[in-house]
Amino acid sequence: MPPFLKPTKQAIEEGELIFYAVIVGVITGFGAVAFLVATHFFSVNLLHNIAGFPLHEPRGEPKLFHHIEKAFSPLKLIVITTVGGLLSGILVYTFAPEAEGHGTDAAIEAYHRKNGIIKPIVPIIKMIASAITLGSGGSGGREGPIAQIGAGFGSFFATKLGLTEKKRRILLASGMGAGVGAIFHAPMAGAIFASEVLYREPEIEGEVFIYTIVASIVAYSVFSMFFGWHPLFYTKTFKFTNPIEFVSYAVLAITCGLFAIFYVKVFYGVRDKIFKRIPIIPHIKPAIGGLIVGLIGVFVPDAISTGYGVLQEALDGTVTVKLLIFVAVLKVFSTAFTISSGGSAGVFGPSMVIGGALGGAVGLILQHISSNLVSQPAAFVIVGMVGFFTAAANTPFSTIVMVTEMTGNYHLIVPSIWTAAISYIVAQKWTIYEKQEKNRKLSPAHRTEFSKDILEDIKIKDIISKDYVWVYQRTPVREVYEKLKNSNDDALLMFDVDGKLKGIITMRVLKTILGEEEEIMDFLLAKDIANEDLITTTEEENLNNLLHKIGFKDISMIPVVKENDPESVVGVVKRKDILKAYSEAIESMNV
Repeated sequence: MPPFLKPTKQAIEEGELIFYAVIVGVITGFGAVAFLVATHFFSVNLLHNIAGFPLHEPRGEPKLFHHIEKAFSPLKLIVITTVGGLLSGILVYTFAPEAEGHGTDAAIEAYHRKNGIIKPIVPIIKMIASAITLGSGGSGGREGPIAQIGAGFGSFFATKLGLTEKKRRILLASGMGAGVGAIFHAPMAGAIFASEVLYREPEIEGEVFIYTIVASIVAYSVFSMFFGWHPLFYTKTFKFTNPIEFVSYAVLAITCGLFAIFYVKVFYGVRDKIFKRIPIIPHIKPAIGGLIVGLIGVFVPDAISTGYGVLQEALDGTVTVKLLIFVAVLKVFSTAFTISSGGSAGVFGPSMVIGGALGGAVGLILQHISSNLVSQPAAFVIVGMVGFFTAAANTPFSTIVMVTEMTGNYHLIVPSIWTAAISYIVAQKWTIYEKQEKNRKLSPAHRTEFSKDILEDIKIKDIISKDYVWVYQRTPVREVYEKLKNSNDDALLMFDVDGKLKGIITMRVLKTILGEEEEIMDFLLAKDIANEDLITTTEEENLNNLLHKIGFKDISMIPVVKENDPESVVGVVKRKDILKAYSEAIESMNV
Protein backbone atom coordinates (compact mmCIF):
# COMPACT_ATOMS: atom_id res chain seq x y z
CA MET A 1 0.00 0.00 0.00
CA PRO A 2 1.40 3.44 -0.93
CA PRO A 3 2.35 5.49 2.16
CA PHE A 4 -0.14 8.24 1.35
CA LEU A 5 -2.98 5.69 1.40
CA LYS A 6 -1.98 4.15 4.70
CA PRO A 7 -4.49 5.27 7.36
CA THR A 8 -3.13 7.16 10.33
CA LYS A 9 -3.76 6.10 13.91
CA GLN A 10 -6.15 9.02 14.33
CA ALA A 11 -8.11 8.02 11.20
CA ILE A 12 -8.43 4.45 12.48
CA GLU A 13 -9.69 5.65 15.87
CA GLU A 14 -12.20 8.00 14.26
CA GLY A 15 -13.40 5.20 11.98
CA GLU A 16 -13.91 2.93 14.98
CA LEU A 17 -15.85 5.65 16.80
CA ILE A 18 -18.11 6.18 13.80
CA PHE A 19 -18.77 2.43 13.71
CA TYR A 20 -19.61 2.49 17.42
CA ALA A 21 -21.88 5.51 16.84
CA VAL A 22 -23.75 3.48 14.20
CA ILE A 23 -24.30 0.67 16.73
CA VAL A 24 -25.49 3.19 19.34
CA GLY A 25 -27.85 4.65 16.73
CA VAL A 26 -29.31 1.23 15.86
CA ILE A 27 -29.95 0.26 19.49
CA THR A 28 -31.30 3.70 20.39
CA GLY A 29 -33.59 3.61 17.34
CA PHE A 30 -35.11 0.35 18.54
CA GLY A 31 -35.28 1.84 22.04
CA ALA A 32 -37.26 4.79 20.66
CA VAL A 33 -39.64 2.36 18.94
CA ALA A 34 -40.18 0.44 22.19
CA PHE A 35 -40.64 3.66 24.17
CA LEU A 36 -43.24 5.06 21.76
CA VAL A 37 -45.16 1.78 21.73
CA ALA A 38 -45.12 1.67 25.54
CA THR A 39 -46.39 5.25 25.94
CA HIS A 40 -49.17 4.64 23.41
CA PHE A 41 -50.12 1.39 25.10
CA PHE A 42 -50.57 3.04 28.47
CA SER A 43 -52.25 6.22 27.19
CA VAL A 44 -54.79 4.35 25.05
CA ASN A 45 -55.58 1.61 27.56
CA LEU A 46 -55.54 3.78 30.67
CA LEU A 47 -56.50 7.32 29.72
CA HIS A 48 -58.83 6.64 26.82
CA ASN A 49 -60.26 3.14 27.19
CA ILE A 50 -60.81 3.43 30.96
CA ALA A 51 -61.27 7.13 31.71
CA GLY A 52 -62.62 8.16 28.31
CA PHE A 53 -59.99 10.92 28.12
CA PRO A 54 -59.91 12.49 24.63
CA LEU A 55 -56.59 11.68 22.98
CA HIS A 56 -55.79 14.28 20.33
CA GLU A 57 -52.56 13.46 18.55
CA PRO A 58 -50.73 15.17 15.66
CA ARG A 59 -51.43 13.64 12.29
CA GLY A 60 -47.89 12.31 12.03
CA GLU A 61 -48.36 10.15 15.14
CA PRO A 62 -49.08 6.44 14.49
CA LYS A 63 -52.32 4.76 15.66
CA LEU A 64 -51.07 1.65 17.41
CA PHE A 65 -53.91 0.43 19.63
CA HIS A 66 -57.67 0.10 19.42
CA HIS A 67 -59.69 3.00 20.87
CA ILE A 68 -62.93 2.17 22.70
CA GLU A 69 -65.69 4.76 22.59
CA LYS A 70 -66.28 5.75 26.17
CA ALA A 71 -67.71 8.74 28.05
CA PHE A 72 -65.18 10.91 29.83
CA SER A 73 -65.00 10.22 33.60
CA PRO A 74 -63.24 13.00 35.59
CA LEU A 75 -62.99 10.80 38.68
CA LYS A 76 -61.30 7.96 36.78
CA LEU A 77 -58.89 10.45 35.23
CA ILE A 78 -57.82 11.74 38.65
CA VAL A 79 -57.38 8.18 39.96
CA ILE A 80 -55.28 7.21 36.91
CA THR A 81 -52.98 10.25 37.07
CA THR A 82 -52.50 9.72 40.82
CA VAL A 83 -51.82 5.97 40.60
CA GLY A 84 -49.57 6.53 37.57
CA GLY A 85 -47.50 9.00 39.56
CA LEU A 86 -47.32 6.58 42.49
CA LEU A 87 -46.17 3.66 40.34
CA SER A 88 -43.57 5.81 38.61
CA GLY A 89 -42.28 7.13 41.96
CA ILE A 90 -42.02 3.67 43.52
CA LEU A 91 -40.23 2.31 40.46
CA VAL A 92 -37.74 5.17 40.19
CA TYR A 93 -36.87 5.73 43.83
CA THR A 94 -36.62 2.00 44.58
CA PHE A 95 -34.36 1.00 41.70
CA ALA A 96 -32.76 4.08 40.08
CA PRO A 97 -33.21 7.50 41.72
CA GLU A 98 -31.13 8.98 38.87
CA ALA A 99 -34.09 8.34 36.56
CA GLU A 100 -36.31 10.92 38.31
CA GLY A 101 -37.00 14.27 36.66
CA HIS A 102 -36.67 15.16 33.04
CA GLY A 103 -33.73 12.98 32.06
CA THR A 104 -31.77 15.34 29.84
CA ASP A 105 -30.24 17.04 32.87
CA ALA A 106 -28.99 13.69 34.15
CA ALA A 107 -27.31 12.99 30.80
CA ILE A 108 -25.77 16.50 30.78
CA GLU A 109 -24.43 15.99 34.31
CA ALA A 110 -22.98 12.60 33.39
CA TYR A 111 -21.18 14.19 30.44
CA HIS A 112 -19.64 17.04 32.44
CA ARG A 113 -19.08 15.61 35.90
CA LYS A 114 -19.34 11.81 35.91
CA ASN A 115 -16.82 10.88 33.22
CA GLY A 116 -19.68 9.90 30.91
CA ILE A 117 -20.86 7.13 33.25
CA ILE A 118 -24.57 6.26 33.55
CA LYS A 119 -25.61 3.16 35.50
CA PRO A 120 -26.94 0.43 33.15
CA ILE A 121 -30.21 0.11 35.08
CA VAL A 122 -31.09 3.79 34.60
CA PRO A 123 -32.21 3.61 30.92
CA ILE A 124 -34.42 0.58 31.64
CA ILE A 125 -36.14 2.18 34.63
CA LYS A 126 -36.39 5.50 32.79
CA MET A 127 -38.21 3.89 29.88
CA ILE A 128 -40.77 2.09 32.03
CA ALA A 129 -41.33 4.93 34.51
CA SER A 130 -41.66 7.57 31.77
CA ALA A 131 -44.05 5.42 29.76
CA ILE A 132 -46.24 5.07 32.85
CA THR A 133 -46.01 8.80 33.66
CA LEU A 134 -46.89 9.94 30.15
CA GLY A 135 -49.39 7.14 29.56
CA SER A 136 -51.28 7.97 32.74
CA GLY A 137 -51.72 11.63 31.80
CA GLY A 138 -48.59 13.20 33.24
CA SER A 139 -47.61 16.42 31.51
CA GLY A 140 -44.23 15.77 29.96
CA GLY A 141 -42.34 15.08 26.81
CA ARG A 142 -40.44 12.22 25.28
CA GLU A 143 -37.10 13.94 24.69
CA GLY A 144 -35.84 13.63 28.29
CA PRO A 145 -36.55 9.92 28.69
CA ILE A 146 -35.28 8.94 25.24
CA ALA A 147 -32.23 11.20 25.65
CA GLN A 148 -31.34 9.43 28.90
CA ILE A 149 -32.14 6.04 27.40
CA GLY A 150 -29.85 6.65 24.40
CA ALA A 151 -27.16 8.26 26.55
CA GLY A 152 -27.33 5.36 28.98
CA PHE A 153 -26.77 2.80 26.25
CA GLY A 154 -23.92 4.83 24.75
CA SER A 155 -22.26 5.00 28.16
CA PHE A 156 -22.81 1.28 28.85
CA PHE A 157 -21.50 0.28 25.42
CA ALA A 158 -18.35 2.40 25.79
CA THR A 159 -17.70 1.01 29.27
CA LYS A 160 -18.04 -2.58 28.08
CA LEU A 161 -15.57 -1.91 25.28
CA GLY A 162 -13.13 -0.38 27.77
CA LEU A 163 -12.98 2.91 25.88
CA THR A 164 -11.41 6.06 27.26
CA GLU A 165 -13.35 8.66 29.23
CA LYS A 166 -13.43 11.00 26.20
CA LYS A 167 -14.81 8.31 23.89
CA ARG A 168 -17.39 7.32 26.50
CA ARG A 169 -18.60 10.92 26.62
CA ILE A 170 -18.80 10.99 22.83
CA LEU A 171 -20.95 7.85 22.69
CA LEU A 172 -23.10 9.16 25.55
CA ALA A 173 -23.82 12.32 23.54
CA SER A 174 -24.35 10.22 20.39
CA GLY A 175 -27.02 8.18 22.15
CA MET A 176 -28.69 11.32 23.45
CA GLY A 177 -28.84 12.86 19.96
CA ALA A 178 -29.96 9.58 18.41
CA GLY A 179 -32.92 9.27 20.77
CA VAL A 180 -34.12 12.82 20.24
CA GLY A 181 -33.62 12.66 16.47
CA ALA A 182 -35.63 9.46 16.21
CA ILE A 183 -38.56 10.20 18.53
CA PHE A 184 -39.23 13.63 16.98
CA HIS A 185 -38.64 12.68 13.34
CA ALA A 186 -35.79 15.22 13.34
CA PRO A 187 -32.37 13.62 12.69
CA MET A 188 -30.36 16.79 12.10
CA ALA A 189 -31.92 18.56 15.07
CA GLY A 190 -31.21 15.59 17.34
CA ALA A 191 -27.52 15.77 16.47
CA ILE A 192 -27.33 19.53 17.04
CA PHE A 193 -29.40 19.30 20.23
CA ALA A 194 -27.03 16.80 21.84
CA SER A 195 -24.06 19.00 20.93
CA GLU A 196 -25.66 22.29 22.00
CA VAL A 197 -27.72 21.49 25.10
CA LEU A 198 -24.57 20.86 27.13
CA TYR A 199 -23.92 24.61 27.46
CA ARG A 200 -25.83 27.75 28.39
CA GLU A 201 -23.98 29.93 25.93
CA PRO A 202 -24.72 29.33 22.22
CA GLU A 203 -21.91 26.84 21.73
CA ILE A 204 -21.59 23.50 19.93
CA GLU A 205 -19.55 20.67 21.45
CA GLY A 206 -17.33 20.06 18.46
CA GLU A 207 -15.76 16.80 19.63
CA VAL A 208 -19.12 14.97 19.59
CA PHE A 209 -20.89 16.61 16.65
CA ILE A 210 -19.90 14.25 13.80
CA TYR A 211 -20.75 11.18 15.87
CA THR A 212 -24.11 12.56 17.01
CA ILE A 213 -24.98 13.14 13.34
CA VAL A 214 -24.16 9.53 12.46
CA ALA A 215 -26.04 8.08 15.43
CA SER A 216 -29.06 10.35 14.96
CA ILE A 217 -29.44 9.54 11.26
CA VAL A 218 -29.20 5.80 11.95
CA ALA A 219 -31.68 5.95 14.85
CA TYR A 220 -34.12 8.04 12.80
CA SER A 221 -33.91 5.53 9.95
CA VAL A 222 -34.60 2.59 12.27
CA PHE A 223 -37.52 4.43 13.87
CA SER A 224 -38.97 5.53 10.52
CA MET A 225 -38.90 1.97 9.17
CA PHE A 226 -41.68 1.26 11.68
CA PHE A 227 -43.60 4.55 11.75
CA GLY A 228 -42.98 6.26 8.41
CA TRP A 229 -40.72 8.99 7.09
CA HIS A 230 -43.06 11.96 7.49
CA PRO A 231 -42.87 14.90 9.94
CA LEU A 232 -44.61 14.69 13.30
CA PHE A 233 -46.96 17.59 12.52
CA TYR A 234 -48.79 18.28 9.28
CA THR A 235 -48.93 21.94 8.35
CA LYS A 236 -50.00 24.21 5.55
CA THR A 237 -47.27 25.88 3.55
CA PHE A 238 -46.54 29.07 5.43
CA LYS A 239 -44.42 31.76 3.81
CA PHE A 240 -42.77 34.87 5.17
CA THR A 241 -43.33 37.68 2.66
CA ASN A 242 -44.12 40.75 4.76
CA PRO A 243 -41.18 42.48 6.56
CA ILE A 244 -43.69 44.41 8.71
CA GLU A 245 -44.29 41.12 10.52
CA PHE A 246 -40.83 41.44 12.06
CA VAL A 247 -42.52 43.78 14.53
CA SER A 248 -45.10 41.12 15.37
CA TYR A 249 -42.45 38.43 15.69
CA ALA A 250 -40.47 40.71 18.02
CA VAL A 251 -43.56 40.98 20.23
CA LEU A 252 -43.82 37.19 20.15
CA ALA A 253 -40.13 36.80 20.99
CA ILE A 254 -40.34 39.08 24.04
CA THR A 255 -43.50 37.26 25.17
CA CYS A 256 -41.77 33.89 24.79
CA GLY A 257 -38.68 35.08 26.67
CA LEU A 258 -40.63 36.45 29.61
CA PHE A 259 -42.92 33.41 29.73
CA ALA A 260 -39.89 31.10 29.63
CA ILE A 261 -38.54 32.83 32.75
CA PHE A 262 -41.92 32.27 34.39
CA TYR A 263 -41.81 28.61 33.31
CA VAL A 264 -38.35 28.01 34.78
CA LYS A 265 -39.21 29.77 38.05
CA VAL A 266 -42.44 27.80 38.48
CA PHE A 267 -40.76 24.52 37.50
CA TYR A 268 -37.98 24.78 40.08
CA GLY A 269 -40.10 26.70 42.59
CA VAL A 270 -42.55 23.79 42.76
CA ARG A 271 -39.64 21.41 43.34
CA ASP A 272 -37.68 23.46 45.88
CA LYS A 273 -40.42 25.29 47.75
CA ILE A 274 -43.11 22.61 47.76
CA PHE A 275 -42.02 19.03 47.16
CA LYS A 276 -38.59 19.21 48.80
CA ARG A 277 -40.29 20.50 51.95
CA ILE A 278 -43.02 17.86 52.14
CA PRO A 279 -41.85 15.49 54.94
CA ILE A 280 -42.67 12.17 53.25
CA ILE A 281 -40.61 9.60 51.35
CA PRO A 282 -39.94 10.64 47.71
CA HIS A 283 -41.68 7.51 46.38
CA ILE A 284 -45.08 9.04 47.15
CA LYS A 285 -44.48 12.62 45.99
CA PRO A 286 -45.16 11.96 42.26
CA ALA A 287 -48.61 10.69 43.28
CA ILE A 288 -49.37 14.10 44.80
CA GLY A 289 -48.20 15.73 41.59
CA GLY A 290 -50.35 13.30 39.62
CA LEU A 291 -53.41 14.19 41.68
CA ILE A 292 -53.00 17.90 40.92
CA VAL A 293 -52.38 17.18 37.24
CA GLY A 294 -55.59 15.12 37.13
CA LEU A 295 -57.56 18.05 38.58
CA ILE A 296 -56.12 20.37 35.92
CA GLY A 297 -57.00 17.84 33.21
CA VAL A 298 -60.64 17.71 34.31
CA PHE A 299 -61.08 21.37 33.36
CA VAL A 300 -58.58 21.73 30.48
CA PRO A 301 -57.73 18.29 29.04
CA ASP A 302 -55.29 19.78 26.51
CA ALA A 303 -53.10 21.04 29.39
CA ILE A 304 -52.05 17.52 30.47
CA SER A 305 -50.56 14.44 28.80
CA THR A 306 -48.40 15.30 25.76
CA GLY A 307 -50.74 18.05 24.55
CA TYR A 308 -49.57 17.65 20.96
CA GLY A 309 -53.15 17.48 19.73
CA VAL A 310 -53.81 21.13 20.57
CA LEU A 311 -50.70 22.08 18.61
CA GLN A 312 -52.03 20.29 15.53
CA GLU A 313 -55.38 22.06 15.97
CA ALA A 314 -53.62 25.41 16.35
CA LEU A 315 -51.69 24.73 13.16
CA ASP A 316 -54.97 23.89 11.46
CA GLY A 317 -56.47 27.16 12.77
CA THR A 318 -59.35 25.52 14.66
CA VAL A 319 -58.77 26.75 18.23
CA THR A 320 -59.67 29.93 20.08
CA VAL A 321 -57.41 32.49 21.73
CA LYS A 322 -58.99 31.71 25.10
CA LEU A 323 -58.15 28.00 24.91
CA LEU A 324 -54.59 28.71 23.76
CA ILE A 325 -53.97 31.05 26.70
CA PHE A 326 -55.45 28.54 29.16
CA VAL A 327 -53.27 25.77 27.73
CA ALA A 328 -50.10 27.91 27.83
CA VAL A 329 -50.57 28.88 31.48
CA LEU A 330 -51.90 25.59 32.85
CA LYS A 331 -49.33 23.53 30.92
CA VAL A 332 -46.62 25.30 32.92
CA PHE A 333 -48.18 24.15 36.19
CA SER A 334 -49.14 20.64 35.06
CA THR A 335 -45.57 20.09 33.81
CA ALA A 336 -44.09 21.41 37.05
CA PHE A 337 -46.30 19.19 39.21
CA THR A 338 -45.59 16.16 37.03
CA ILE A 339 -41.80 16.42 36.85
CA SER A 340 -40.79 18.59 39.81
CA SER A 341 -42.60 16.20 42.14
CA GLY A 342 -40.18 13.48 41.02
CA GLY A 343 -42.12 12.13 38.06
CA SER A 344 -40.24 10.90 35.04
CA ALA A 345 -40.76 12.77 31.75
CA GLY A 346 -39.12 15.33 29.48
CA VAL A 347 -39.54 19.10 29.23
CA PHE A 348 -39.13 19.60 25.48
CA GLY A 349 -42.62 18.37 24.57
CA PRO A 350 -44.43 20.62 27.08
CA SER A 351 -42.25 23.51 25.94
CA MET A 352 -43.39 22.96 22.36
CA VAL A 353 -47.03 23.03 23.48
CA ILE A 354 -46.56 26.13 25.66
CA GLY A 355 -44.61 27.96 22.96
CA GLY A 356 -47.00 26.94 20.20
CA ALA A 357 -50.03 27.98 22.26
CA LEU A 358 -48.40 31.32 23.08
CA GLY A 359 -47.50 31.85 19.45
CA GLY A 360 -51.00 31.00 18.26
CA ALA A 361 -52.57 33.35 20.82
CA VAL A 362 -50.21 36.24 19.98
CA GLY A 363 -50.80 35.71 16.27
CA LEU A 364 -54.58 35.77 16.60
CA ILE A 365 -54.54 38.81 18.90
CA LEU A 366 -52.24 40.82 16.64
CA GLN A 367 -54.25 39.87 13.56
CA HIS A 368 -57.37 41.10 15.33
CA ILE A 369 -55.60 44.44 15.93
CA SER A 370 -54.46 44.70 12.30
CA SER A 371 -54.29 42.22 9.45
CA ASN A 372 -51.10 43.97 8.31
CA LEU A 373 -49.33 42.77 11.45
CA VAL A 374 -50.15 39.10 10.95
CA SER A 375 -51.22 37.46 7.70
CA GLN A 376 -51.14 33.81 8.88
CA PRO A 377 -51.70 33.36 12.64
CA ALA A 378 -50.94 29.64 12.44
CA ALA A 379 -47.38 30.46 11.36
CA PHE A 380 -46.93 32.05 14.77
CA VAL A 381 -47.57 28.64 16.33
CA ILE A 382 -44.42 27.28 14.68
CA VAL A 383 -42.30 30.33 15.43
CA GLY A 384 -43.63 30.41 19.00
CA MET A 385 -42.38 26.86 19.50
CA VAL A 386 -38.94 27.99 18.38
CA GLY A 387 -38.88 31.16 20.48
CA PHE A 388 -40.10 29.59 23.69
CA PHE A 389 -37.82 26.57 23.85
CA THR A 390 -34.84 28.64 22.73
CA ALA A 391 -35.48 30.92 25.71
CA ALA A 392 -36.17 28.09 28.14
CA ALA A 393 -33.23 25.87 27.18
CA ASN A 394 -30.62 28.21 25.63
CA THR A 395 -30.58 26.07 22.48
CA PRO A 396 -31.30 28.39 19.51
CA PHE A 397 -29.60 26.36 16.77
CA SER A 398 -31.13 22.97 17.47
CA THR A 399 -34.56 24.39 18.26
CA ILE A 400 -34.82 26.16 14.91
CA VAL A 401 -33.88 22.96 13.09
CA MET A 402 -36.01 20.79 15.39
CA VAL A 403 -39.25 22.68 14.82
CA THR A 404 -38.55 22.94 11.11
CA GLU A 405 -38.10 19.16 10.82
CA MET A 406 -41.04 18.37 13.12
CA THR A 407 -43.42 20.49 11.03
CA GLY A 408 -41.86 19.97 7.61
CA ASN A 409 -42.17 23.72 7.03
CA TYR A 410 -38.96 25.32 5.78
CA HIS A 411 -40.35 28.71 4.79
CA LEU A 412 -40.29 30.27 8.26
CA ILE A 413 -36.54 30.09 8.86
CA VAL A 414 -36.07 33.87 8.75
CA PRO A 415 -38.72 34.79 11.36
CA SER A 416 -37.66 31.77 13.43
CA ILE A 417 -34.05 32.99 13.60
CA TRP A 418 -35.24 36.52 14.40
CA THR A 419 -37.52 35.31 17.18
CA ALA A 420 -34.98 32.85 18.59
CA ALA A 421 -32.30 35.55 18.82
CA ILE A 422 -34.52 38.01 20.68
CA SER A 423 -36.07 35.46 23.03
CA TYR A 424 -32.61 34.05 23.82
CA ILE A 425 -31.38 37.51 24.82
CA VAL A 426 -34.45 38.12 26.99
CA ALA A 427 -34.10 34.87 28.98
CA GLN A 428 -30.36 34.26 28.69
CA LYS A 429 -29.77 34.02 32.45
CA TRP A 430 -32.39 31.29 32.99
CA THR A 431 -32.52 27.70 31.80
CA ILE A 432 -34.75 24.67 32.33
CA TYR A 433 -31.57 22.51 32.20
CA GLU A 434 -29.81 23.47 35.43
CA LYS A 435 -26.90 21.07 34.85
CA GLN A 436 -25.71 22.97 31.78
CA GLU A 437 -22.25 24.51 32.02
CA LYS A 438 -21.78 28.09 30.90
CA ASN A 439 -19.29 27.12 28.17
CA ARG A 440 -16.62 24.55 27.29
CA LYS A 441 -13.94 26.33 29.32
CA LEU A 442 -15.92 25.80 32.52
CA SER A 443 -16.82 22.18 31.86
CA PRO A 444 -14.98 19.68 34.09
CA ALA A 445 -14.80 17.50 30.98
CA HIS A 446 -12.45 20.05 29.37
CA ARG A 447 -10.74 21.48 32.44
CA THR A 448 -7.33 19.99 31.69
CA GLU A 449 -7.07 21.22 28.12
CA PHE A 450 -8.24 24.73 28.97
CA SER A 451 -6.00 24.93 32.04
CA LYS A 452 -3.11 24.32 29.68
CA ASP A 453 -4.34 27.10 27.39
CA ILE A 454 -4.54 29.48 30.34
CA LEU A 455 -0.94 28.77 31.36
CA GLU A 456 0.26 29.23 27.79
CA ASP A 457 -1.22 32.73 27.80
CA ILE A 458 0.84 33.77 30.83
CA LYS A 459 4.35 34.96 29.94
CA ILE A 460 7.20 34.92 32.45
CA LYS A 461 7.69 38.65 31.88
CA ASP A 462 4.15 39.14 33.30
CA ILE A 463 5.09 37.66 36.68
CA ILE A 464 8.82 38.38 36.94
CA SER A 465 10.12 39.79 40.23
CA LYS A 466 13.19 42.00 40.69
CA ASP A 467 13.09 41.46 44.46
CA TYR A 468 15.53 38.70 45.32
CA VAL A 469 18.54 38.08 47.59
CA TRP A 470 21.98 37.11 46.24
CA VAL A 471 25.50 36.34 47.40
CA TYR A 472 28.97 35.84 45.87
CA GLN A 473 30.51 32.39 45.52
CA ARG A 474 33.02 33.07 48.31
CA THR A 475 30.49 34.41 50.82
CA PRO A 476 30.74 32.49 54.16
CA VAL A 477 27.83 30.15 54.78
CA ARG A 478 27.07 31.81 58.15
CA GLU A 479 26.51 35.10 56.28
CA VAL A 480 24.38 33.28 53.69
CA TYR A 481 22.26 31.91 56.51
CA GLU A 482 21.77 35.36 58.07
CA LYS A 483 20.71 36.81 54.69
CA LEU A 484 18.16 34.06 54.10
CA LYS A 485 16.82 34.23 57.64
CA ASN A 486 16.12 37.96 57.28
CA SER A 487 14.51 37.72 53.81
CA ASN A 488 10.97 36.79 52.75
CA ASP A 489 12.25 34.03 50.48
CA ASP A 490 13.59 30.57 51.21
CA ALA A 491 16.21 30.65 48.43
CA LEU A 492 18.86 33.05 47.08
CA LEU A 493 21.02 33.27 43.99
CA MET A 494 24.80 32.91 43.85
CA PHE A 495 27.00 34.93 41.46
CA ASP A 496 30.68 35.03 40.60
CA VAL A 497 32.76 38.22 40.81
CA ASP A 498 31.65 39.15 37.26
CA GLY A 499 27.98 39.01 38.21
CA LYS A 500 27.34 35.78 36.34
CA LEU A 501 24.81 33.27 37.74
CA LYS A 502 26.52 30.22 39.18
CA GLY A 503 23.99 28.57 41.49
CA ILE A 504 21.14 28.76 43.96
CA ILE A 505 21.06 28.09 47.72
CA THR A 506 17.93 27.07 49.66
CA MET A 507 17.08 27.30 53.33
CA ARG A 508 16.32 23.59 53.29
CA VAL A 509 19.97 22.80 52.49
CA LEU A 510 21.19 25.22 55.15
CA LYS A 511 18.99 23.66 57.81
CA THR A 512 20.34 20.26 56.86
CA ILE A 513 23.86 21.53 57.53
CA LEU A 514 22.78 23.16 60.78
CA GLY A 515 21.26 19.89 61.86
CA GLU A 516 24.66 18.25 61.70
CA GLU A 517 27.05 20.71 63.34
CA GLU A 518 26.53 24.46 63.48
CA GLU A 519 30.29 25.07 63.70
CA ILE A 520 30.77 23.66 60.22
CA MET A 521 29.31 26.89 58.83
CA ASP A 522 32.51 28.68 59.81
CA PHE A 523 34.51 26.55 57.37
CA LEU A 524 32.15 26.56 54.34
CA LEU A 525 31.58 29.06 51.54
CA ALA A 526 28.47 29.62 49.45
CA LYS A 527 29.94 27.74 46.49
CA ASP A 528 30.33 24.63 48.70
CA ILE A 529 26.60 24.22 49.30
CA ALA A 530 25.03 25.76 46.18
CA ASN A 531 23.04 23.81 43.64
CA GLU A 532 24.77 24.49 40.34
CA ASP A 533 22.44 22.31 38.22
CA LEU A 534 19.94 25.08 37.58
CA ILE A 535 16.55 25.33 35.91
CA THR A 536 16.23 28.77 34.35
CA THR A 537 13.67 30.56 32.23
CA THR A 538 13.41 33.63 29.99
CA GLU A 539 10.98 36.52 29.89
CA GLU A 540 9.29 35.28 26.68
CA GLU A 541 8.74 31.71 27.86
CA ASN A 542 5.19 30.84 28.93
CA LEU A 543 4.16 29.41 32.25
CA ASN A 544 3.02 26.08 30.83
CA ASN A 545 6.52 25.35 29.46
CA LEU A 546 8.15 26.39 32.73
CA LEU A 547 5.92 24.07 34.78
CA HIS A 548 6.87 21.20 32.47
CA LYS A 549 10.55 21.97 33.20
CA ILE A 550 9.96 22.01 36.94
CA GLY A 551 7.86 18.85 36.99
CA PHE A 552 7.52 17.52 40.54
CA LYS A 553 10.67 19.20 41.87
CA ASP A 554 10.27 21.24 45.05
CA ILE A 555 11.48 24.58 43.66
CA SER A 556 10.42 27.90 45.12
CA MET A 557 12.45 30.27 42.92
CA ILE A 558 13.53 30.12 39.27
CA PRO A 559 16.12 32.56 37.85
CA VAL A 560 15.03 34.52 34.75
CA VAL A 561 17.97 34.98 32.38
CA LYS A 562 18.62 36.73 29.10
CA GLU A 563 17.73 34.79 25.96
CA ASN A 564 21.27 35.00 24.54
CA ASP A 565 23.14 34.85 27.85
CA PRO A 566 21.98 32.09 30.27
CA GLU A 567 24.23 33.44 33.05
CA SER A 568 22.88 37.02 33.04
CA VAL A 569 19.99 37.32 35.49
CA VAL A 570 17.17 39.83 34.88
CA GLY A 571 14.93 38.69 37.73
CA VAL A 572 13.30 35.66 39.32
CA VAL A 573 9.95 33.85 39.26
CA LYS A 574 8.64 32.77 42.65
CA ARG A 575 6.24 29.92 43.33
CA LYS A 576 3.77 32.22 45.11
CA ASP A 577 3.62 34.46 42.01
CA ILE A 578 2.95 31.45 39.78
CA LEU A 579 0.04 30.36 41.97
CA LYS A 580 -1.32 33.89 42.12
CA ALA A 581 -1.21 34.31 38.32
CA TYR A 582 -2.95 30.99 37.77
CA SER A 583 -5.70 31.80 40.30
CA GLU A 584 -6.33 35.20 38.72
CA ALA A 585 -6.55 33.65 35.25
CA ILE A 586 -9.10 31.07 36.44
CA GLU A 587 -11.12 33.78 38.20
CA SER A 588 -11.19 36.00 35.10
CA MET A 589 -12.35 33.03 33.00
CA ASN A 590 -15.29 32.45 35.36
CA VAL A 591 -16.59 36.00 34.99
